[in-house]
Amino acid sequence: MKKLSLRTRVVTGAVVVAALGAGTFGAMSASASSPAAAPAAAVKADTNNRNLQQTTHLTVAAATKAAQATLDAAKKENQRITVAVVDRNGNTIVSLRGDGAGPQSPESAVKKAFTAVSWNAPTSELVKRLEQTPNLKDIPGTLFLGGGAPVQVKGAPVAGIGVAGAPSGDLDEKFAQAGVASLAR
Repeated sequence: MKKLSLRTRVVTGAVVVAALGAGTFGAMSASASSPAAAPAAAVKADTNNRNLQQTTHLTVAAATKAAQATLDAAKKENQRITVAVVDRNGNTIVSLRGDGAGPQSPESAVKKAFTAVSWNAPTSELVKRLEQTPNLKDIPGTLFLGGGAPVQVKGAPVAGIGVAGAPSGDLDEKFAQAGVASLAR
């Protein structure tokens, strides 16, 4: 390959820089001169709009209050538990693992809360339904053991509280109900 002279290399470099600069300038001026994209159509937020649905959710403060009341109820009985509060869609709002709670308890508490809010019923009642419909337990994310309680507003589920770690599902559910009751105060 033939070696280029210094002058040829300088001229070639200048042409490349000029071309790049022109391309950048052209791109910037093209985007600057194009009209702004039209904003997405806004949905009118009123109760008459059939495309919208209004829902009720617990605040983080309320979920934390319920979780703490649950832990306090368990502590009074010397029980080491984990409590989880999930929203209507099963998303965890808050989870508190009490001192000394077992390693299985966080996941179990979330699943019990999810199960309670999904069926709008305490999980101890749902355990009884397994006798007629044993395949309910195969639904992902659910756990059919006592310890989950729904939080309701006008009979509709808005959240679920799940507790795991006590020696029985009855105790877990008793503590979950203490959390639900704290929201009424």
